[in-house]
Amino acid sequence: MLNGKRILLIIGGGIAAYKCLDLIRRLRERGAAVTPVMTRAAEQFVTPLSVSALAGEEVHRDLFDLTKEAEMGHIQLSRVADLLVVAPGTADLMAKMAGGHADDLATTLLMATDTPVMIAPAMNLRMWEHPATQRNLEVLRGDGVRVVGPNAGDMACGEHGPGRMAEPMEIVAEVEDFFSDGPLAGRRILITSGPTHEPIDPVRYIANRSSGAQGTAIAEALRDMGAEVVFVTGPAEAPRPADVEVIEVESAREMREAVLGALPVEAGIFAAAVADWRVASASGSKIKKQGGKLPVLEFAENPDILAEVSQLAEGRPRLVVGFAAETDDVVANATAKRVRKGCDWIVANDVSPATGIMGGAENAVVLISDAGAETWPRASKREVGARLAGRIAEALGVSPRAPGPWDGARGTGGV
Repeated sequence: MLNGKRILLIIGGGIAAYKCLDLIRRLRERGAAVTPVMTRAAEQFVTPLSVSALAGEEVHRDLFDLTKEAEMGHIQLSRVADLLVVAPGTADLMAKMAGGHADDLATTLLMATDTPVMIAPAMNLRMWEHPATQRNLEVLRGDGVRVVGPNAGDMACGEHGPGRMAEPMEIVAEVEDFFSDGPLAGRRILITSGPTHEPIDPVRYIANRSSGAQGTAIAEALRDMGAEVVFVTGPAEAPRPADVEVIEVESAREMREAVLGALPVEAGIFAAAVADWRVASASGSKIKKQGGKLPVLEFAENPDILAEVSQLAEGRPRLVVGFAAETDDVVANATAKRVRKGCDWIVANDVSPATGIMGGAENAVVLISDAGAETWPRASKREVGARLAGRIAEALGVSPRAPGPWDGARGTGGV
């Protein structure tokens, strides 16, 4: 399963570093190439010579090594890997990762990469339970870092409890699981995202404040679970998700055509903030000022994409999820919208100016379903996307491939 995969192994400074010798051997047995990086503290527990001998590669240790920088810069070193594994992940390393520090080779590699990261924490029981470590853990999970362990048991310090690094074969199993197809492999899922722009004339349009960030986060989470994602987006500010099919549109009518053309899918997630109205007859030329006389614009209603897909007689997705951006009576309005549209779920949020959610980095949603209203805590849009992706997987009859930051975090009600 790991043939041809390259693992960048960052070894932190803890007694559990000795387990990395066996971890390297087990990864290489399965066909992976292991590039080792050691912190200065790690060298107090295992020698670079031992690590290098087992990895079959030179150990990288210094950030300012002119010879190595000439051969392969540290930026490139982090990007040629398929996965970065931090083991043991000490409390200090976790804090630096969560805070975005880059003061040595290991932390600089972690900051300079766009490659997925996995960490196996290992530390004293009290350090693990400290509020600062738990805050850092949530930050890392929110950033998409996969966490393996720690286990409970006897520690080198003589205490007993959670904090032992996961065993090498447990880490190997997580690495293999990471490279597996994922629980949603073969499932085609459609997501709409961003605003639409409805032209008034060639230079003016009607729009809204949607950034498209939540749609991108959902698409990335579903992609990471193996889904084949079709991403239909209006002119959003947020970056488009990588490794998915992206269809760019401008107006609501263009989005409708793209959506219907992408069917059939197993699930349709309608996160786009589609304009309700358009100018009935957009001008082909720029509208000029006319001596203080205001132009009169006649509006027409845009197609209701969510309702149309929800009420399809043939080709309706098994799961249709709509979004409701409300400023007042969020639950009541979203519940009524779900009935009116005929969709399975509505993800509702309060976008009144005081919340800062519309166009912001965080979201606070209520999931409306047959089971009622389930309130989720305010969190980053990445975290909300990951939680929603997990619930979508469950609704389609599969389970998320690995625990995430939201596992076990259920509100009232359920889906």
